[in-house]
Amino acid sequence: MIALCLFIVSFVAWFLSMLAGGGSPFILIPLISVLLGVQAVAPIITTGLLIGNAQRSLFFWAEINWQVTAWYVPGATVGAVLGCYGLTQVHPEGLQLLLGVGLLAMVGNYVLGSQNTQFQVKAWHFLPLALINAIGSGLMGSTGPVMNPLYLGYGLEKEAMVATKALNKVSLHVVKLIAYGVLGSLSYQYLAYGLVIGLAAIPANWLGKWVLAQMSAQQFRQLVFTFVAVSGVVMIWQQRSLLLLF
Repeated sequence: MIALCLFIVSFVAWFLSMLAGGGSPFILIPLISVLLGVQAVAPIITTGLLIGNAQRSLFFWAEINWQVTAWYVPGATVGAVLGCYGLTQVHPEGLQLLLGVGLLAMVGNYVLGSQNTQFQVKAWHFLPLALINAIGSGLMGSTGPVMNPLYLGYGLEKEAMVATKALNKVSLHVVKLIAYGVLGSLSYQYLAYGLVIGLAAIPANWLGKWVLAQMSAQQFRQLVFTFVAVSGVVMIWQQRSLLLLF
């Protein structure tokens, strides 16, 4: 029953994430936490996202921006190792709260700022940004859509953004999966449930690819920032008890 529930919810999550440029973990993480416990989240999510993003990058192979990937991979590799090690040492609740606030700040910049005042992203920026993002991803399992505004700021739209982000995520999750295994955070049970999540991505990506082709670039951008805003609110709400302490 757990596997069936994971498959159904994962299908919906992967389909929606195709249209919003990512974000499936924010649907899956609460479910995994309830069904299997908090410690299972990071390794299971990592396994599932590796499979699903690998397939997604193959779907849009011709759209990948290799310059962005070349800068992203080194930073993500180092950050993933640091983040996975940190998972065994700290509790990331405070980081999730900070990340939620950061996501809302990005949306505010997009809504209120003019084209001239919005941050202009260069290819080399993805090296330090990937390092920071990968540390958070290693600690929490995923940082969701935090990089989406940066891809858009660089000029990647629709298929180009989905393709480049998916390939970058593959490199990140490969390193994370190895690190979890070395550090003893990965089990055969977690791998099996992660495989269920990854398999659900296959039909969802096929359907999402067709729907994405029908969307305009402006519709895609609006949906991306809507999901970023919702994700930020959800992250803050999940850590509301910690926020009250301040």
